[in-house]
Amino acid sequence: MFAEINPGTLINNRYLIEKIIGQGGFGRTYLASDTHRFNEACVIKEFVPTTTKEDIIRKSRDLFEREAKVLYQIQHPQIPKFMACLTENQRLFIVQEYIDGKNYAQILSERVSHKGRPFSETEVKEWLLNMLPVLEYIHDRNIIHRDISLDNVMLPHNQSKPVLIDFGVVKEKFTQILSTPSSLPQSVQGSVVGKIGYSPPEQLRFGNSYPSSDIYALAVCAVVLLTARMPYMLIDDSLNWQWRSYVRINNFFACILEKMLAEVPTERYQSAQEIIIELNNNNNNSLFSFGRISSLLPKKPQNNTSIPPAQTGQKLDRNRDSEDLRVLKDLEQKLSQVGEIDTESPVSLNPKLLDFIGQELTSFVGPFGSVLVKHTLEQSPQIAQQEFIDKLVKAIPDAQKAQEFRNRIQVSLQPKYRKIHNSINSQQPLGNAPAISNPEFLEHCLRELTSFVGPFASIILEDTLDQHPNLTPKQLVETLVAEIPNQQRAEQFKESINKLNIS
Repeated sequence: MFAEINPGTLINNRYLIEKIIGQGGFGRTYLASDTHRFNEACVIKEFVPTTTKEDIIRKSRDLFEREAKVLYQIQHPQIPKFMACLTENQRLFIVQEYIDGKNYAQILSERVSHKGRPFSETEVKEWLLNMLPVLEYIHDRNIIHRDISLDNVMLPHNQSKPVLIDFGVVKEKFTQILSTPSSLPQSVQGSVVGKIGYSPPEQLRFGNSYPSSDIYALAVCAVVLLTARMPYMLIDDSLNWQWRSYVRINNFFACILEKMLAEVPTERYQSAQEIIIELNNNNNNSLFSFGRISSLLPKKPQNNTSIPPAQTGQKLDRNRDSEDLRVLKDLEQKLSQVGEIDTESPVSLNPKLLDFIGQELTSFVGPFGSVLVKHTLEQSPQIAQQEFIDKLVKAIPDAQKAQEFRNRIQVSLQPKYRKIHNSINSQQPLGNAPAISNPEFLEHCLRELTSFVGPFASIILEDTLDQHPNLTPKQLVETLVAEIPNQQRAEQFKESINKLNIS
């Protein structure tokens, strides 16, 4: 593994490293200045090999550069320019235009915090109409992004249109040419490129991507902007999307999004242009016949499809994953029940600790958390606790979420938080003292509420306490339950809090 490049280092006698701005499973991203272009800011992506074998690295260069040249041909105002592909001292680099702005995950979070509401239907339609021509452009050139998410769509300062960044095509090629053959099965290797929750089933399970795969991911972005909830909060135990109960929008527009989100690739729109036409029709007409709306709904796949029939027929082993998810959700053992932790002994010997880690992983990556846990244990049955956590962290494609997951586990295992969990599971009632006087109870409420309603949780809790500072714990819970629009989720939240033995 190559060490991080220090600031002040000159790459290719031209690009001066300023600082590291990102790190993930594929390598590192640096902010640099181009000394041949008046110190213009640029981004350098370093792809770090997983092998030290010189012959593999040498053979990989030609393939890597060939794939990078495809991206170099892209000339679109909403895609950062690919400026160069470099190899230096067995390191592989891509130099790109620097986009000075914020990604839409940040924009959504700030919007909810400041305005208390997500994006409107009109805003999301406009956002889609700005993004779809970008997909049309790359798909016409037989390029599939493979990694669309709100983290990879930016709004540059002083510009009105979003910019699509961080193409997964080079990541995929890099994985193919530098991973050791026996490292992972193909289905897991393919899932590395793309984000769990945003990427469609065929990509996460089989590593296969089509233009409709990008369309699926773009639709996930749209419903997250509409609801301000992360994807895993919008999928039920059967892995079906359940986002419509969180937002009121035009039914025609909802049908468009649902078709984009169809599980089977052939049931989605097959081109961005199709969606542009539908959205423009929706904007130009206020009334639509039932037949027109129903034409948007997914149709049965045709036999003469280019997509392998095995994928469309097996429904992607949905029942097995649903059962895995139910098991994780039913395991509500708190950390106080884990017992003494031996970081050197196999994690499999402590099922309660294993359940806790699995539950936390699911909260970060959604239903596929159980798949990651099972695969890791199958590969290394005697794996120790810390190594187990490290492997799970590496399996999370999103570097930020991976670090958040690591922090969450490590902080939760500290004595302070174990004490909190012990009090949560005690049989002592919380009493009738104001809830605001019990920070441990409020912390637990916020954590549980966030898992059900997303970023709005802190706003709901703060507003409730501001308006009713003397609410008892039981009264606070009843008030919060009334704020959750989905009745089933409201009851689940209430049950999770009632385990505190509120009197």
